[in-house]
Amino acid sequence: MKSSKNSVRVLSGFVLAGFILAAAGCQSSDSVLNVGADAPPPPSDKVLESELRAYCPPIVLREGTAFFRTYAKGAKDDPAKLIYQASISDVTRSCSRSAGTMTINTAAAGRVIIGPAGAPGTITMPIRVVVVKGESVLYSQLHKYQVAVAAGSGATQFVFNDPNVVIPVPEPGTIQIFVGYDEGPYNQ
Repeated sequence: MKSSKNSVRVLSGFVLAGFILAAAGCQSSDSVLNVGADAPPPPSDKVLESELRAYCPPIVLREGTAFFRTYAKGAKDDPAKLIYQASISDVTRSCSRSAGTMTINTAAAGRVIIGPAGAPGTITMPIRVVVVKGESVLYSQLHKYQVAVAAGSGATQFVFNDPNVVIPVPEPGTIQIFVGYDEGPYNQ
């Protein structure tokens, strides 16, 4: 007899719970659950398929410009007098168009290592961004990029970027972008 009373209680509990859920569903309004309410408008600056497929000139780390070393005065190429060595390991770019111009955001990632004659502090690296069309230079900018190197840090990673490259929209395949260290002379 006790088991049938327990079964009735359990069954009654389920019926009551079902009734409460059904009543709550009937009593709710769209504004409470936000069902069917006006969804916020999608972002207005959607990326169009034509923009995804649009031409963005390739970027290359020019041969011989991936490493930069600084030595103590008069000690060029002496490993014991190396102050620091920097290297660029990866380059990339992104492009956007507006009113007949293309803006190219160039970026380079790398690292700096303190040498035997070096000390922690801020170092300045000469990084150049160049855009060429055949033999013509459309953009050339030397950046004196600074990186803070801490004591005992081993290698310090950095990311450089130049978001200010603006050129006329080019025909596909006609433009080349170069990024790398430029030790000078600095006449451009």
